[in-house]
Amino acid sequence: MELRLEVVQVPVSDVDRAKAFYTDQLGFVLDHDVEHIPGMRVVQLTPPGSAASIVIGTGMNGMVPGSLEGLQLVVPDMAGARSELVGRGAPISEAQDLGGFMFAHFSDPDGNRWVIQEIPPKGPSD
Repeated sequence: MELRLEVVQVPVSDVDRAKAFYTDQLGFVLDHDVEHIPGMRVVQLTPPGSAASIVIGTGMNGMVPGSLEGLQLVVPDMAGARSELVGRGAPISEAQDLGGFMFAHFSDPDGNRWVIQEIPPKGPSD
């Protein structure tokens, strides 16, 4: 059996504002923006290099906008990723070393809280 987590819903109050934040400030790729049925808009976005996507929209769930927290984006180079994101206008915190791993945080316009974690690539001897 194979089970892959590939899509996570993120509750937002303003789909267009959230879509602009995730694409313009975070560089997520817009996979699609469709209204399957009246009142159900589905916007799927994928972080660069990720196998998993997020979905924002209307008419899909009862989660309170801004109630999601703790999703992690993993990067091989915190300084480089943070510099690029800050350059795009993303509200990324300073990076912190928490026991040998670097972490930074940000929130989307609704207050959904995300974590960026640095996991450097392993060498051949690791």
